[in-house]
Amino acid sequence: MAEKLTSKKAMELEDKYGAHNYHPLPVVLSKGDGAFVWDVEGKRYFDFLSAYSAVNQGHSHPKIVNAMIEQAKKLTLTSRAFYNDCLGVYEKYITEYFGYDKVLPMNTGAEADETALKLCRKWAYEVKGIPDNEAKIIVCENNFHGRTITIVSMSTDPDARKNFGPFTPGFITIPYNDIPALEKTLEDENVAGFLVEPIQGEAGVYVPDEGYIKKAYDLCKAKNVLFIADEVQTGIARTGKLLACDHENVHPDILILGKAISGGVFPISAALANNEIMMTIKPGEHGSTFGGNPIAAKVAMAALEVVKDEKLAEKAEELGQIFREEMMKIDSEMIELVRGKGLLNAIIIKPKNGKTAWDVCMKMKENGVLAKPTHDHIIRFAPPLIITKEQLMEAIEIIKKSILSF
Repeated sequence: MAEKLTSKKAMELEDKYGAHNYHPLPVVLSKGDGAFVWDVEGKRYFDFLSAYSAVNQGHSHPKIVNAMIEQAKKLTLTSRAFYNDCLGVYEKYITEYFGYDKVLPMNTGAEADETALKLCRKWAYEVKGIPDNEAKIIVCENNFHGRTITIVSMSTDPDARKNFGPFTPGFITIPYNDIPALEKTLEDENVAGFLVEPIQGEAGVYVPDEGYIKKAYDLCKAKNVLFIADEVQTGIARTGKLLACDHENVHPDILILGKAISGGVFPISAALANNEIMMTIKPGEHGSTFGGNPIAAKVAMAALEVVKDEKLAEKAEELGQIFREEMMKIDSEMIELVRGKGLLNAIIIKPKNGKTAWDVCMKMKENGVLAKPTHDHIIRFAPPLIITKEQLMEAIEIIKKSILSF
């Protein structure tokens, strides 16, 4: 009989056989349901990361899981060499859902970002008329758009860049939340697009000034530059609206989605745009074997239905207010700042007696709440949006108790 897998053994296996490209919190999860996860030994935790906001609809949502199982029994993959009976239905559903002419389906957030960059450049040459290979795309300091060579080329994080060069040219980096810097950079007539996160997630839930997104969008429009929103983490109801751009009534020229578009059940991402942009890509110029596969099509429709049916954006808005208010009440000098929108929030931790954000996360884990530091001093809190008010209050008590124990 095979020996029972313990948490210790599972971590040892990963350490020995897996690349060391992550530094996880030492907890080994084996089951999830709604807002909760359980470790191998059966201890229950509140999940306050939601797989970086992929599990907005909660763990193993029955409607989404059933959509996957039913389709998997019938047809999983045809590639795009042939049509299948799911993709067109899904494409109609998602474009109407977000208000675009067309969608280009991919699998991961990074792939959807790469797709947006390619679309932007193609449009620059074929529609805007920028000279060949001269197109520039503006990005922001402290951005996080993924891990491909081109995407790390526009990162300012030393860990993301060191020893991965030479880098892809064509990007101009400006400070985030800085309208004058954007205005100045847009004077370059070879600028084709501005790629931005409406809230910088990995940077530590950095929420820009109110009106920033709208002003940026208006400046881009005035200069015939594409406004490209990376809503992989902020989209799908996380911030209290369907999209974070909706807070300022901005409809991006290219919208990038991933993570919760599947409820965390399957890798699904998408770039959405109108015909003028999307139709610049012709057959053979971009694609993915798995992009838009039958399972993905069914899963994404189910996941997006759940968001509407269960009013998850409204829930995120209401519970987010409560969460921030309760965090601000904690009387601890370790808490420097509380910030966020909807149920995407962060606490800036001031180290105390050598104890950092990592130590706080370890203490919370002991007490039954899982969250992860980003950088050394920021803890992001993003529970599944299906969490009830009672569950949220219970988790808040654990977070308070953990912080006050230092």
